Amino acid sequence: MSGEAFGPPVLAARIRTVPEDFRVEELDGFAPAGEGEHLLLTVEKRGMNTAFAAKRIAAWAGVPEMGIGYAGLKDRHAVTVQRFSVHLPRRVAPDLAGLQSDDLRVLRADWHHRKLPRGALAGNRFVLVLREVRGERDAIEARLTRIAAEGVPNHFGEQRFGRDGDNVENARRMFAGRRVKREQRALLLSAARAALFNAVLDARVNDGSWRTGLDGEVWMLDGSRSVFGPEPMDETLAARLRDFDIHPSGPLWGRGELRSRGAARAVEEAALAPFADLRAGLEAAGLRQERRALRLRPAGFAWEWPAEDMLRLRFVLPAGAYATAVLAQLGEVASAVPDLA
Repeated sequence: MSGEAFGPPVLAARIRTVPEDFRVEELDGFAPAGEGEHLLLTVEKRGMNTAFAAKRIAAWAGVPEMGIGYAGLKDRHAVTVQRFSVHLPRRVAPDLAGLQSDDLRVLRADWHHRKLPRGALAGNRFVLVLREVRGERDAIEARLTRIAAEGVPNHFGEQRFGRDGDNVENARRMFAGRRVKREQRALLLSAARAALFNAVLDARVNDGSWRTGLDGEVWMLDGSRSVFGPEPMDETLAARLRDFDIHPSGPLWGRGELRSRGAARAVEEAALAPFADLRAGLEAAGLRQERRALRLRPAGFAWEWPAEDMLRLRFVLPAGAYATAVLAQLGEVASAVPDLA
């Protein structure tokens, strides 16, 4: 993932020294119906990943793990707020006190008529604390101001590529005939797709066009998966681009022809040329061509200095975006824990 969109790094720091240094709160994608046979639980958990929390909730409710739903995966080394759904056909829930603990608190419970599906969230609110910050304060402030004004490249984060970063190689083995479990297959397909997208985005960062667009660009509406174009740049499109109403986009690989044309297509084809095996594997798996915005603007981006060497960041990202994409444009932010699962 390129960190050079705005020039060389301006700081070095550590994060996740304690779970409270990485706080994430899901923004709900819908309101509870107030009826139905699925209990929606909003929980705050500390030092616990989503899968472990789902197992604990299933054990508390006395239901199979497949009866638990959640919208997104959250890291272990963090304090996170997210919703789970529990399928209880008889609408009888055990005492919530039996689920409460020092590392998991139930904040709200509501009934709903369907299981919580993956991706059913509007976004995530982050509060991140960087410690042992080193760098010139003026340069850091200037970079933060630029991120707030111009956004950052919308890279997929390292979480998409597995604990040891080996999901792409495992995807290659899967495409070559190695059998994997169904849930692992989905992860490997996502990793291969993400690697191809990041390769295109790195090329666009290198030529500076990730935020300006190119001839033959396919545009994506902000906050949507809807795309249009390519069409010639005019003052209307330029104004919409400046206002962050639209963004340049890159391919999420699959079957079908690239929608981009001209210079944009040339950059995409050149960046993807070394990955013929991944492209063929994704096509054989039945995925179809989609697009993803190249540019990401953190909403409500703000910062403060609680101490001389401590920086606190606050911002909101849409679903599918990564906080690491923001941190990468500041500099070298190392995790205090090697395991980010």
